[in-house]
Amino acid sequence: TKVIIEHDMHVVFSLADRISVLSGGRIIAEGLPDEVRGNVKVQEAYLGGAHRLEEATH
Repeated sequence: TKVIIEHDMHVVFSLADRISVLSGGRIIAEGLPDEVRGNVKVQEAYLGGAHRLEEATH
């Protein structure tokens, strides 16, 4: 088990088997990369909203 703290979502999605996402000191999402990638709160906080999701994952 390793813990990586990273803000670059490209890196996170490519390396992690499970992801916990924090925003404002609170966990806003946990799960598999595809689950977290599809989470609206994660999209708003780190991916610039749903319209930028495609850009952040490629």
